[in-house]
Amino acid sequence: MEVNNQHLYSKVIDLLNQAKQSVAQTINNTMAMAYFEIGKMIVEEEQKGKEKSEYGKQVLKELSKRLVTEFGKGFSETNLKQMRFFYLTYSIRQTVSDEFVKEQTLYAQFKLTWSHYLKLMRIIDINERNFTK
Repeated sequence: MEVNNQHLYSKVIDLLNQAKQSVAQTINNTMAMAYFEIGKMIVEEEQKGKEKSEYGKQVLKELSKRLVTEFGKGFSETNLKQMRFFYLTYSIRQTVSDEFVKEQTLYAQFKLTWSHYLKLMRIIDINERNFTK
């Protein structure tokens, strides 16, 4: 009887570990997608169809101030600039009419953690950054 209980215990432990890993991956994907979308919103607000202006600096400063108050230090001006750069670096230039398909495409694109993307964005060579070299 002890052997059967050990087998059951091992199977349950494996299942729980897989679930924890899946949750962590889902959180990473969701946060990367959120940061991408924040970057997009910042670019759209700053540019309003034009080149970046001094107005953009004020947008980041004010947005950072408000977000830090609400969510903490993860939304400094520097982090918001990184989110903007993340969007500009990894934006998907495709026309898809169905928003759900767009969201699924974005979700599938971001499989790394935010920290990994921050490191990748430091790579100047686009081909090297995209692993196409």
